[in-house]
Amino acid sequence: MLNFIWLGLILVGVFVAGLLGRISGDHSIAEGAFAAAKSAITLALGLVGGMMLWLGMLRLADRAGLVRAIAWALRPVMRLLFPEVPANHPAVGAMILNIAANMLGLGNAATPLGLKAMQELNKLNPQPGTATNSMVTFLALNTSAVTLIPATSLIYISAAGIPNPHGILLPTILATVCAAIVAVLLARIFQGVPGFAIKAGHAVEAPSPETAESSTESAEGETKPISPGGWALGILTALLLTVVVTFELHPTLRQTFHQRSGLGELLAQQEASAGAAQLLKDKAHAVDASAKPEGWRGVMVSVSALVIPCLFVIFTVVATIRGVKIYEEFVQGAKEGWDVAIRIMPFLVAILVGMGIFRDSGALTLLQWLVSPLLNLIGFPAELLPLALMRPLSGSGSAGIMAEILSQPDIPNLIKYTAGTMFGSTETTFYVLSVYFGSVAVRRSRHAVLAGLGGDIAGIVASVILCRMMLG
Repeated sequence: MLNFIWLGLILVGVFVAGLLGRISGDHSIAEGAFAAAKSAITLALGLVGGMMLWLGMLRLADRAGLVRAIAWALRPVMRLLFPEVPANHPAVGAMILNIAANMLGLGNAATPLGLKAMQELNKLNPQPGTATNSMVTFLALNTSAVTLIPATSLIYISAAGIPNPHGILLPTILATVCAAIVAVLLARIFQGVPGFAIKAGHAVEAPSPETAESSTESAEGETKPISPGGWALGILTALLLTVVVTFELHPTLRQTFHQRSGLGELLAQQEASAGAAQLLKDKAHAVDASAKPEGWRGVMVSVSALVIPCLFVIFTVVATIRGVKIYEEFVQGAKEGWDVAIRIMPFLVAILVGMGIFRDSGALTLLQWLVSPLLNLIGFPAELLPLALMRPLSGSGSAGIMAEILSQPDIPNLIKYTAGTMFGSTETTFYVLSVYFGSVAVRRSRHAVLAGLGGDIAGIVASVILCRMMLG
């Protein structure tokens, strides 16, 4: 499914860029694609330090017996969610720590823990390269994890000067609960559906370099007949490129199209709102991080800040008591961090380039313009559509859209609260799937995309309903 999604992002992005005049120039999709590829490598390298730290600490916890103790304590719940995973397997402890980190809003800590969990789950995989039921269920939980502290949303809403920013806490918690339930149910329902079910068979051994090379050579020598679907795709692509090339070579024709279709006014509004959004983003980054809410909300923030230092102390002290050589074992665990970062780089480049082309082409803006009348009929605020579409694709892109919504004085506060709740109760599904599956070389994701997007849709719908009920 990721193959078709990636193809769609590129084709639609290039075609819309041709319509809107973004094939060339300062903000062209080509520039956006190369910038996305560069940011993917920067992002992967930025994860190296965190992965080394947490993989080293997890090795200490494993050697000290803490992971097995945590897995035993939560065995009934994990057994229900992951019946294929042995009760005392290291994957159970890594998944528990990842889910707990996501609940507390510790995003940087959650990713290395999740990658470690995927590595452990892959050791139980009878068909390497294909996602297991446990992997899909784990990622369904990961992309829709219950969030107790939506820190990013709180910071942006506070920076925008909107009253009572902490009013989104309860709606966010409830919306993520809805998203998690739907995502896990979809993961379980689709795992036996034809087309998604795992084929029965023995474990698949990794091919030797000689076998892989010979199979590649034989594949290159074979030619497959083009299917009717392939011919249709080729003809459609030729038509799209014809329109793109025509508009690029005749700018006056494109400008006439913009004037008659109303796209010119839409693009002008988008540029004006982007400037206001940048001001809010700068203000949000300037918010004093030491300022804490009062009462039980302040207690929650303090507990979150104490989690990581306390885990470090517990892991190292218990390992020392159990006779573990903590320094040597930590270094051995940390060595895995670099290998994981190298493995996920190609997957990050692929998904971020596709998302960058789709976003920079203006396809999101055009889609909002087209479906706004329908959204108004069903009661979904059209202002929230770009955020709902961007959230599964890009964290930074969706944060920018949220900032744009919060910066508009003519948008009601209810919609702004809903935007913050929506951002805090959903996840960058495609990014998570690409990184986590890429870390274990899984190429057949089965129904993971459907489960993740189903959770996102549930979180989005729940955000609108809950905010209307509690904050309207």
